[in-house]
Amino acid sequence: MDISISSFLEQKASFMASSQELEVCDRVLVGLPMDSTTSFRPGTRLAPFRIREVSEGIEEYSIYYDTSLEEINFYDAGDVIAPFGNVKESLRRMEKVISNFLASGKKVFSIGGEHLVTLPAVRAHKEFFSDLTVIQMDAHADLRTDYLGEVLSHATVMRQVLDVVGEKNLFQLGIRSGTRDELEYGKSRSNLYIDQFLPVLDEVKKKIGKRSVYITLDIDIVDPAFAPGTGTPEAGGISSRELFQGLRQLAELNIVGFDLVEISPPYDHGDNTSILGAKILREALLAF
Repeated sequence: MDISISSFLEQKASFMASSQELEVCDRVLVGLPMDSTTSFRPGTRLAPFRIREVSEGIEEYSIYYDTSLEEINFYDAGDVIAPFGNVKESLRRMEKVISNFLASGKKVFSIGGEHLVTLPAVRAHKEFFSDLTVIQMDAHADLRTDYLGEVLSHATVMRQVLDVVGEKNLFQLGIRSGTRDELEYGKSRSNLYIDQFLPVLDEVKKKIGKRSVYITLDIDIVDPAFAPGTGTPEAGGISSRELFQGLRQLAELNIVGFDLVEISPPYDHGDNTSILGAKILREALLAF
């Protein structure tokens, strides 16, 4: 790890079965604990810590892949320190940290944080993967030009991502909320699948082919009955079982990066959403 980024990272807790030696690992877990632009219920900056804590409550072994986290090498780098109230500096630090790990040949798995943290991650990956395509799993389109006058927002992040990866290089799955303008924009500029997930995955995989793929998973794609701990819950989502089925199908693609965002522990019940998040990360680390 470059000495220049060490001052941007802090370690409060570690994900289960993570290695203490970065050099022997080909996967890196990074927390992005920012919720500066959250528009309804704040608290996502607490998710990286809580997900790591509750990870001790699930098995290292995955029945889906017949593999354990103990059989792979991944390093938990801790959290990027996000200065409160300074969105641009927080995003700059996140991009620099992720770029540093990518330059070292590592695959990066990020834990948000609000959805805006996906923007620096995508920017960093685009530097290394010119053919980058993004798959967004989400309840919300996040395609606004601004939110309350702010261009950088969790409600605008996918509009910003489209500017990075280019028209039609964004696949939006499970979307069930947005303004009329957002959805019209999505229909013309991205690959927008309104209220669709499992039935369209074969089509999505065929369209993407062998291109490099970054997956961003907003937990609110899952119905709040299964994942209540999120800032902007939206009824009518998929089940956690359907989510895991979808992740296994998408594992056939060339996945180069992954993030999990928008878990908000203060609104969770019995840590259900954080525990789901820990299992999602376990499956992603093993599959991708």
